[in-house]
Amino acid sequence: MKTLQLLFKTNSSTAPLIARLALGIVMFPHGAQKMLGWFGGHGFSGTMNFFTGTMHIPVALAFLAILAEFAGSLGLIAGLCSRVAAFGIATNMVVAILTSHAANGFFMNWFGRQKGEGFEYHLLAIGLALVVLIHGGGKAALDAVIQRKLAGNDAAGGASRPRPGAA
Repeated sequence: MKTLQLLFKTNSSTAPLIARLALGIVMFPHGAQKMLGWFGGHGFSGTMNFFTGTMHIPVALAFLAILAEFAGSLGLIAGLCSRVAAFGIATNMVVAILTSHAANGFFMNWFGRQKGEGFEYHLLAIGLALVVLIHGGGKAALDAVIQRKLAGNDAAGGASRPRPGAA
């Protein structure tokens, strides 16, 4: 029970709210490309084929990467399982740097003068994810509702508190 309480623990601060919304909104189109084929993406099958066939990523890890970006972005926007979502996205960003972007240097390919994209974008995403990992979802996060329910259950000895007038 303590682990769940720590996982959902958050406060009503604005900074983690801004970090989680910024990260969730920016990551949503990337996740939707991979999962649904929106925004010019290849959809789930195409992305899985690329990850497993071209990049030789194991099926389970490829699936988790797609899920982290798609479901993780939605979780961040809603403030639901914020720390789990931020961890998944941060992990994706670290792997992307190590496998694809570090060789291209720091800067994004603004003017088409380098082979590929650098990793500056990924570092920003990791920074936002770290704020959420450390502080939780912040203000207006659904995590706060779960946190209150868990605290109420813990105060009642692990069981739900009876409603007034219930026998």
